[in-house]
Amino acid sequence: MTTEPTTTVCYRHPDRPTGLACSQCGRLICASCATSGTVGQFCPECLKDRGRQRVIRARPAAGGSLRRVAPVTYFIIATSVAVFAVGFLNRDLRNEILFSLAQINSLVAEGEWWRLFTPILVHAAAFHILFNMMALYQLGPTIERRIGPTNYLLLYLACAGVGGVFAFRLGSMDDALVGASGAIFGLFGLWLHAALRAWGTEFSRRVLGSFGITLALNAALPLIYPQISWQGHLGGFLAGLLIGEAWYRLPQGRFRPVPPVLVIVASVLAVFI
Repeated sequence: MTTEPTTTVCYRHPDRPTGLACSQCGRLICASCATSGTVGQFCPECLKDRGRQRVIRARPAAGGSLRRVAPVTYFIIATSVAVFAVGFLNRDLRNEILFSLAQINSLVAEGEWWRLFTPILVHAAAFHILFNMMALYQLGPTIERRIGPTNYLLLYLACAGVGGVFAFRLGSMDDALVGASGAIFGLFGLWLHAALRAWGTEFSRRVLGSFGITLALNAALPLIYPQISWQGHLGGFLAGLLIGEAWYRLPQGRFRPVPPVLVIVASVLAVFI
């Protein structure tokens, strides 16, 4: 059983103070000993163990598509684009789809809690779906490969649900919301949590450098376009941070479905409280 470190220096370099800890075993490590993962960082021993235990199955080059390792991400993208295309080609059907799947707060208040989650598949404008799907394409596959399709789907729904609750509680009963922005901001939140936990590493600098400007621009968008739900963005982002911290604290750094499932349940209950 791994014991908690009692010093504040790297276990391999006693002359180097550090605040970093291995995401798997908890050993304190300096920046030069840390190996970055998609979420968190690992010490040399845990990295070696992971290498011994990992089985990589060879696949033909033609079968090495990313769709096989990120099925949920590509299913969401394909479904969202298909729904938008159908609505674009048939205006009457578009209105029916929007009414059926949008988060209409007055209907949520009447008990249609599933509307917290269904808006992730519908978008009202071309620029809206273009931005969301590009962000999902950039973030989704890497995260899904790291945490697995089931955990990834639950994470996505949990962030969408918390974003919906924020939009419901902090918005107007007359609001009708569509789009996957809350869920995608949850992915941003998870990435930011990983970068902060790996502070001082190359991974942290790369993530903060890549997404710092993107986050700042998205935070400013509701000021430019008042119809954008800042509440949904904020809720999804905070959910990503929360789930990231919960996963970080799990023993052995393993990802489990319990944290996002609890967030999903809490989102539904928040509608009725």
